[in-house]
Amino acid sequence: MSKYKLIGPISQLISMRELPIKGALKDEDLHILENAGILIEDGNIKNIETYSDLLNNYKALDLEIIELKANYVCLPGFIDAHTHICYCGSRAKDYAMRNSGKSYLEIAQAGGGIWDTVTQTRKAEQQELMYGIVKRANTHLKNGVTTIEVKSGYGLSVPEELKMLRAIKEAERNTEADLIATCLAGHMLPKDFEGNHETYLDHISTTLFPILQEEKLTNRIDAFIEQSAFSPSSILPYFEKAKSMGFDITVHADQFSTGGSEIAVKMNAISADHLEASTDNEVKMLANSNVVSIALPGASIGLGCSFTPARKILDSGGALAIASDWNPGSAPMGDLLTQACILGTFEKLSNTEVLAGITYRAAAALNLQDRGRLMPGMLADFNLFKTDHYNEIFYHQGKLVPSQIWKQGNLIYTS
Repeated sequence: MSKYKLIGPISQLISMRELPIKGALKDEDLHILENAGILIEDGNIKNIETYSDLLNNYKALDLEIIELKANYVCLPGFIDAHTHICYCGSRAKDYAMRNSGKSYLEIAQAGGGIWDTVTQTRKAEQQELMYGIVKRANTHLKNGVTTIEVKSGYGLSVPEELKMLRAIKEAERNTEADLIATCLAGHMLPKDFEGNHETYLDHISTTLFPILQEEKLTNRIDAFIEQSAFSPSSILPYFEKAKSMGFDITVHADQFSTGGSEIAVKMNAISADHLEASTDNEVKMLANSNVVSIALPGASIGLGCSFTPARKILDSGGALAIASDWNPGSAPMGDLLTQACILGTFEKLSNTEVLAGITYRAAAALNLQDRGRLMPGMLADFNLFKTDHYNEIFYHQGKLVPSQIWKQGNLIYTS
């Protein structure tokens, strides 16, 4: 088998090169290469030029040529920077109750809410969880999502959180997608824990964190700062302990009330996720930091609440990624491109801003430097859509799906 692959000609290749991490983007900012080719070496991009130039300039190499016979648009592989796809059970009853007017508290009192998923996930064996993750990851993969962040957080005890994170690690060996694990043991105070919020967080950080490092299960710690979960003051020592041990910090922030984004900025977190309740004060604070804001339109759709103020964040100079929040409760859809397009419609985002949010800006939210753009040295993760113009992809709001999906230089899916 040849060491080199050449793919083309591609009608339009959108590289996302030279675009900034922060701030608003116009469609005129896009670099579009027409009649393009991608030269791949050992899973990475070696060069991108016009197809004819690559044929001429590298004809001395032992090339495997994959010639495309139709019009295709090439985009970087999509990156979903916030999911909860490690779980068991369904919360369809919650959805019905919420749409009939029941409150979050009423649903929880009826046996629903996060604790319902915790109960069902605790009952599952590690292998069952692993199979569920792989199934959902492969669904994402067929829609062009080649890198997927996956949280724990439905275990809420040391052994159960370990079960989830070990299942995520095992799942990555059984899917072509890259899975980025995050520990969300700070999701809520478990109902069966005998102690207060501070005692629980101290127990987790003292007991669980060293095992995460020993088994190399994750280098990311997340927590939910909210009135129904953990207060800003209670979470600070938890994050400080994590940071002192070398973990990256990410925060469920400002979903229903403010306070979380301030902690994210104070801790120099990689990202602050949700932000539906953020005011102009929080938007400005985030824009003046290096924290990536992650909008989760799936949660807004699922809960029927306002969207993250994405337009304000970008116009203020902030970095905006867009993720699915795929979970069994508030965001069961799990369709990243559709949700990103819907957010773009309601928040008046350019197609470039939407695409940036699910490619290189999402990579920044996961502290990944090797993907999200199509450039020499980057992973050869990309999607080919059977169309002649990239605008068609966003116009169809997720219904135009990739015809070919390439992961690290290998064609892993075709339709």
